[in-house]
Amino acid sequence: MKPLRRVIPFALSLSLLPAAAMAEGMPQLDFKNPLTTSQVVWGAIIFVVLYILASRFALPKVADVLEERATHIARDLETAQSSKAKADAGMAESVAATAKARAEAQAAINTALETAKGAAAAQAAAVNARLEQQLSDAETQIAQARTQAMSALREVATETAATVVSRLTGFAPDQQRLDGAIQTALAARGAG
Repeated sequence: MKPLRRVIPFALSLSLLPAAAMAEGMPQLDFKNPLTTSQVVWGAIIFVVLYILASRFALPKVADVLEERATHIARDLETAQSSKAKADAGMAESVAATAKARAEAQAAINTALETAKGAAAAQAAAVNARLEQQLSDAETQIAQARTQAMSALREVATETAATVVSRLTGFAPDQQRLDGAIQTALAARGAG
């Protein structure tokens, strides 16, 4: 019955509008004409009936649909907020895992680098030691070869000088004088 209480004052105000309009000179709202009066009355009756039908049947259904829609939207918003919170947590976890993986990778790289440096240093030391040993052996061999060459040079020089002197003079040279001259010549050249 509440809708009727609202409609009645509204309908009365509508019924007064034609009189106000007539006072201003609108001929289409001439209430002296019975046709205009009956049209206004029937229009008000139809309006009241439509208002009652709409307020009792159509508007509650619309209100239910709006309420259901609001509930559905609220539920979707809660789901979206929950999903966003999960996504944010996942993102934070991903960032932390990435940072941890980077730190572990850097530590592994540093360890591998230190190991490689140590292995390279040990290998270089071993190669240097081997090269030093080879160099020492080569110097020893060179010294031995020089000594052998110098002793062979003395013998060759002595034999050559003896042969040259005996062919030129026809006599065998004095061996002591010959050794002294060869010794002096070799000493002057730094080979003796």
